[in-house]
Amino acid sequence: MSDKLDALLERLNAHQRTLILAMAEHDGLPARSALRQVAELENVIAAVAAEEAARDRQSKS
Repeated sequence: MSDKLDALLERLNAHQRTLILAMAEHDGLPARSALRQVAELENVIAAVAAEEAARDRQSKS
C-alpha cells in the first residue's frame, strides 16, 4: 500500500505544481477557483502524507 500512497502523492504534487506554474504565467492575482484547487490539493496531500506516516509507525511497532 505504501507504493500506492507514494504514487498518489507524486501525482497530487505534480498536479499542484502544474497549477501553480500556470498561475505564475499570468500577471495579477490568480482566480479564486485556481487558488481553491491548490488549497484543496494541499489538504489532500497532507492527509495522504499523514496516512502514510501512520502506516509507517504502525508497521514499526
